[in-house]
Amino acid sequence: MSSLSRWDHELRLLFEDGTVGAAAFDQNEWRGVFAPLRDPDVFAQVRVDLQAGTIVWPVDLDMAPEALHVQAREHQIAAPARAS
Repeated sequence: MSSLSRWDHELRLLFEDGTVGAAAFDQNEWRGVFAPLRDPDVFAQVRVDLQAGTIVWPVDLDMAPEALHVQAREHQIAAPARAS
C-alpha cells in the first residue's frame, strides 16, 4: 500500500499493484482493541506505514493489508490519469 485519502470512516487506498479502491468502515462496530476507532478524531489519525505495508493508527492498531486489498478490489475507483 502506498497512499490513502480519508473521509470520515472511509478510506481510498492505492496499492503498489495499481489497485485503487475504497474501504468503508462506517458500519463497523469497533469492538475490543479496535474500540478507539469509533472516535472520528482517532480514526482520522490513520497513516500508511510503508515498512509494514498497511495502515496504522498511533493507538498501536493496524489492519491486515490482504483484507484491505480485497475490499479495495471489490470497490475499485478509477486511478487518476498520470501526466506524461
